[in-house]
Amino acid sequence: MAVLTPTKNARLDAAAGGRMSLLRSIASPVLVAVALLALFVWLGSIPLDSIEQRTLNADYIVARVQEHLGLTVAASALVAVLAIPAGIAVYRSKSRVFRGAMLGLANIGQATPAVGVVILLAIVWQTGYTTALVALVAYSFLPVLRNTLTGLEQVDAGVRESARGMGMTPNQVLRRIELPLASPTILAGLRTSLVFCVGVATIATFINAGGLGDMIVNGLKLQRYPVLVSGAVLVAAIAILIDWAAGLVENAVRPRGL
Repeated sequence: MAVLTPTKNARLDAAAGGRMSLLRSIASPVLVAVALLALFVWLGSIPLDSIEQRTLNADYIVARVQEHLGLTVAASALVAVLAIPAGIAVYRSKSRVFRGAMLGLANIGQATPAVGVVILLAIVWQTGYTTALVALVAYSFLPVLRNTLTGLEQVDAGVRESARGMGMTPNQVLRRIELPLASPTILAGLRTSLVFCVGVATIATFINAGGLGDMIVNGLKLQRYPVLVSGAVLVAAIAILIDWAAGLVENAVRPRGL
């Protein structure tokens, strides 16, 4: 009877962990591929009227997907550029008033229903892409701000003191020690923000900003359920793929040992 040594046990555990990690890394794209294939087969098996044919074609779908992705990526990039520095500023500030004001403003953006933010901005400002972009940034700002603040606060105080004892300035400590150690938490906030943006971008259609929301709303208004289901499946597929890609980036940039 073979006896497993500690070394063999460790190798088996590492191999099993590697297989599980591989399965997790391919599960999302495989699920999306199966869902899109099932949608394609279903649409090919039912008769489509002239209205459905004008919507369910490659040119229209590609244009809506590009609008949706463009709005999502632009909003997420703005959130990263604005919320991470804001989180750093709140972390380094000694003022409780400033901290409360920043968190309060971010909470207002997310506490308000997404459709309310979009419609309110359209009423007081204008309709179109820019308004939808501002609404998405306001709605997705809080997760990144809060995660940046939480990640920096969780850095061990002894690590900071050691860095200062080596002669590092506060800015060097931030760049070389605190931000790298806080990066997993910050990236988790960005990942959440990306998924928020994908979902909220569907209601941009109400203010003429395009996106896959056009398909969902038109399918509902005209009672064309193939159009409605296609729009909903595409939005869900984009959200899953973006979350999967963000997870890969999060794992790739995670400092070793964390």
